[in-house]
Amino acid sequence: MRLPRSVRDADVAGKTVLVRSDLNVPLEHGKVADDTRIRASLPTLALLLDGRAKEVRVCSHLGRPKSEEDRATFAMAPVENRLHELLPDERLHVLENTRFHAGETKNDPAFARELADGCDLYVNDAFGSAHRAHASTEGVAHLLPAYAGLLLLAELEHLGTLLGDVERPFVLISGGAKVDDKLAVLQHLGGRADAVLIGGKMAEQVRVENPLDFAVELPSDVVGASAFAEDAESGIYPFDGLPDGWLGLDIGPDTCERFASTIAGARTIFWNGPMGVFEWPRFAAGTKAVAQAVAANKDAFSVVGGADSVRALNDLGLADRISWVSTGGGASLELLEGKELPGVAAIP
Repeated sequence: MRLPRSVRDADVAGKTVLVRSDLNVPLEHGKVADDTRIRASLPTLALLLDGRAKEVRVCSHLGRPKSEEDRATFAMAPVENRLHELLPDERLHVLENTRFHAGETKNDPAFARELADGCDLYVNDAFGSAHRAHASTEGVAHLLPAYAGLLLLAELEHLGTLLGDVERPFVLISGGAKVDDKLAVLQHLGGRADAVLIGGKMAEQVRVENPLDFAVELPSDVVGASAFAEDAESGIYPFDGLPDGWLGLDIGPDTCERFASTIAGARTIFWNGPMGVFEWPRFAAGTKAVAQAVAANKDAFSVVGGADSVRALNDLGLADRISWVSTGGGASLELLEGKELPGVAAIP
């Protein structure tokens, strides 16, 4: 995999640097609820400041504002406040939410020029948005000398490992509800894996439609519920033996044990997507079992991606026992699908 030129090679002394970071963090009551992505942006920003940059302008999208009334809800002030708490420096400034500008998602050259105005070079450190050809991720890279940030490079290096000659057994774990987004990754990586474990809604679609051309391991039992509700009547049933009208909301205990055993013997692991509706404790056992099994395998190179899987790891306090926790959802999937990411391709 080609790696773009690194920000480490940029001469930033006395220069104004535009940085595209991924500061799309959850907000609650006007404050940052989870600063994981802000912390992930710090190494690149600190490198630029330590390199005696004159000014560092950080741009990012935040949420999906759809109207002028959203301006207060998705203002960058809480993000900038938290960033300055973590990295206090008067040379560091956060620009307005790029999604407020109609030209962002349209990759409008005028907006790209507006972002580039007054800047000497550009650094893309927003891997989570690198699969989008937006003004702040792709357009501006053609107007200024462009470099890849430390987080972007680390994501490419770690995820790229899965596309090369991996240590075996290679175990791929897939789940969640966004089935269509992950089928292409399964097709691209699954044939190279020694075992493919599938749970969540993904398992039902694979069982019914069988869209894959290689062997997979589906649940043998599930935790079924009479309705999609946290307090619904529930029980353990064979995967293909749910009562009429019932839903499978988690993998069952036998499947948990079998999946955990396979994971324990792996030397390379990629996990994306929970095994059930893990947000409800009654249906979280499968996701917890997989997370614990991946974290317990100290001999494996493990990569976990996808917001729900990462959230599960963080909730369980296991993230620091994973080789690489990816910050990119759609970007990770498209990279592992074999696609070129526009935000990466634009950097020499």
